[in-house]
Amino acid sequence: MDLLQAILLGILQGVTEFLPVSSSGHLALARALIGREIMPGITFEVVVHFGSFCSIVVYFQQKIREIIADLFKSLTPAALKSKRFLHDANTRLSLIILLSMIPAMIVGFTLKEPIEGLFLNPFFVSIMLLVTGTLLFSTRFVGHPEKDVDVKRGLLMGVAQAFAIIPGISRSGSTISVGLLSGVERSNVANFSFLMVLPVLAGAMLLEVIELRETGIESAEVFSLIAGFFASFIAGYFSLKYLIILLKREKFHYFSYYCWSVGILGLILFY
Repeated sequence: MDLLQAILLGILQGVTEFLPVSSSGHLALARALIGREIMPGITFEVVVHFGSFCSIVVYFQQKIREIIADLFKSLTPAALKSKRFLHDANTRLSLIILLSMIPAMIVGFTLKEPIEGLFLNPFFVSIMLLVTGTLLFSTRFVGHPEKDVDVKRGLLMGVAQAFAIIPGISRSGSTISVGLLSGVERSNVANFSFLMVLPVLAGAMLLEVIELRETGIESAEVFSLIAGFFASFIAGYFSLKYLIILLKREKFHYFSYYCWSVGILGLILFY
C-alpha cells in the first residue's frame, strides 16, 4: 500500500466511523466492487481504528478526565459507604456506559461468525443502508427533547449499538436516533453515543492486536501506517465536530438521503 492509498483509506475510515453512514457497510460494498485482495489488512485496520479512537479521546478529553476523576473519588471506602455514586452525575454516567456495553458484548461473542458472513452479501448490506436512512429520517420529527441519559435510555442505546454490528447499520446513526426518539436532549445524546463506544473500540482493537501478533509488521509499511493513522485521526476529529454541529441544528436527518442513495445504488448493482 502506498502513501496516497493509506491517506485516502484513513480519511474514509475517519469520516464513515463518525458520520451516520455505516463504515462497515461502505467497507463491505467497497470489497464487493474492487475486490478483497486490494483492501487493507489487519495491521492497517488496527492503526486507523486507533486513529478514530484517539479523535474521540481528544474531542471529549475534558469530559473524560472529569468522569475518571469522579469515578475514582466514588470508589474510595468512605464514598462507597456513603453511596456517593448514587448522587454523582459523572459516576452514574460511567456506570450507564458499562451497562450499555452488555448488548454489544453478547451479540459480538455469540453471533460473530454469522455476522461476518453478512459482509460477503452486498445486496443485504444495501438493504441495511436503507434501514439506516429510514431511522435517521425519523429523527426529523422528534422536536426538542430535554431528558438526560438514564439506565433505561442508556440500555436502549446499547441495544442499538449491538444491532449496528450488522454491516450497513450505522453505529452513530442508530444510537443517536434511538436516543433522540427516547427523549434524550441533543447534546447529551451526542456525548453519550461517542463516550459509550470508547470501551467497545478499545476491546475491538485489543482483539485485533492479538491477531496482529501472529502476522507482525513489515518495516516497509511503517510510513503508510503513520499516514493512515493521522488521516483517520484528523478526518475523524472534524467529522465528529461537524456531526455534533448538525445534530444541534436539527439537521441530523440529512444523512438519510445519502444512505438511501447508496443503498438504492447497491441494490441496482448487486441484484
